Amino acid sequence: MVAVDAGEVQTQFELKYDRASEIKAFDETKTGVKGLVDSGISEVPRIFHQPLDIVGESYVPSATQFSIPVIDLQGVKEDPSTHTEIVKQVLNASQEWGFFQIINHGIPLSVLEEMKVRVRRFYELDNELKKQFYTRDTSKKVVYNCNFDLHTAPAANWRDTVYFDIAPDPPKPEELPEPFRDMMVEYTDRMMNLGRLLFELISEALGLNPDHLVKIDCAKGLGHLCHYYPACPQPELTIGTSKHTDSCFLTVLLQDHIGGLQVLYGNQWIDVPPVPEALVVNIGDLLQASPVQTSALNNQLSTINN
Repeated sequence: MVAVDAGEVQTQFELKYDRASEIKAFDETKTGVKGLVDSGISEVPRIFHQPLDIVGESYVPSATQFSIPVIDLQGVKEDPSTHTEIVKQVLNASQEWGFFQIINHGIPLSVLEEMKVRVRRFYELDNELKKQFYTRDTSKKVVYNCNFDLHTAPAANWRDTVYFDIAPDPPKPEELPEPFRDMMVEYTDRMMNLGRLLFELISEALGLNPDHLVKIDCAKGLGHLCHYYPACPQPELTIGTSKHTDSCFLTVLLQDHIGGLQVLYGNQWIDVPPVPEALVVNIGDLLQASPVQTSALNNQLSTINN
């Protein structure tokens, strides 16, 4: 009989797994997670395996007794009393949650739905057409890849992303993937207008002049992140987006009908189910850390979305 040290066997097994090489080989395909799914895989590659504690945390049932606020912006510019009430709601939601949903925000449903169609159309392009945009060069105006931190994160998320650096210096139309070329200008203009309105409301909620945050260029930049979450053969092993905070001033999120977004509130994960025509607003890290912040928006704004 031969005695075998289980620890030694485990160590030898671990040495055989070359994570860096596996990541490099995957990244060089330039087809992302969708490419894996299209190839017919039945098992999730190890680079996507989340630690057991992280995966378990992601499956904690949502607390059903809570829901993030939904703010109706109807009449915000026309009726002074309505405007005052909306500013109060923005203050309360930002202070307590750091998140809120908005309806009657001025962007037609047709534009929102068409944008989701264009995102799906991009990811359904032939791989050779998408590969020309696949890059790790963050100086480019259009960056398509799988996980911006693929080579440094402990585990990759089951997600592909195309990012557009839109403002203040937008890409030329010919630099955009074909599915986005004839609608990016309209979508961007509408989002910029909405962003300025939100910054005005937040400025007032902070007790500042309405144009304060706009004047200090909080609304100057804009980037579009278009995420894609392919079907997963082993969802118990991975996750679409790990817990994080947003490092920008403000995030405006357009969900599809599938949902999946959660926020951490009072040490409990809360589902943010899609609301028809609604957009989710997240107070980002930069706004929380900004010197304009007063006691109205304090450390209670620290939230995480998933």
